[in-house]
Amino acid sequence: MVFVNGSKWQGIRMRIGYARVSTLDQHLDLQISALKASGCELIFHDRISGAQRKRPRLSVALRTLKRGDTLVVWKMDRIGRSVMHFVNLISRLQSRGVQFLSLTESFDTSSASGRLMMHMLGAFAEFEKEVIQERTRAGLAAAREKGQLLGRRPSLSAEQQAEIIKLVASGSELPKDLAKRFDVHPRTIRRCLIRGAAGD
Repeated sequence: MVFVNGSKWQGIRMRIGYARVSTLDQHLDLQISALKASGCELIFHDRISGAQRKRPRLSVALRTLKRGDTLVVWKMDRIGRSVMHFVNLISRLQSRGVQFLSLTESFDTSSASGRLMMHMLGAFAEFEKEVIQERTRAGLAAAREKGQLLGRRPSLSAEQQAEIIKLVASGSELPKDLAKRFDVHPRTIRRCLIRGAAGD
């Protein structure tokens, strides 16, 4: 749903609000009241967990914003899944000439203090990224030392692959029928047969 304040929504330099709650039991009233009081002419909202990547109304709000506009939220965590995600989103807005304002934290990218805070958050985001990469590398190295197989688990077990090769070789079943029976893509069956032929 979109709430409209007044009739200036087609003008330039709009304030567009975004509100979000995680569940149907939570209420948007506080956020919407604060956004209206700040001068937002359009307000979009989602009822969805902050961890979800897809937020339909946020996507609409971002598409609606034009150069000179300001995206306004009640709190910074209403739009960011993480520091990294938040910084990337705000950076993309700034590259389009769109400002960002969080009412609770008084975080305004049009101000000198807001731009300073963005630089600090950018540094934290880079640190967060490096920590994640380091943990991933450490985890992979530990798995290799234990002799664990890395990557996606095969769609077919060794026994199933052997059965498929035997059935096709004997002419009992066609590859397309085996793909349906084992619930895999026909390409998976073809790769299995190629590996079987190479093994022979």
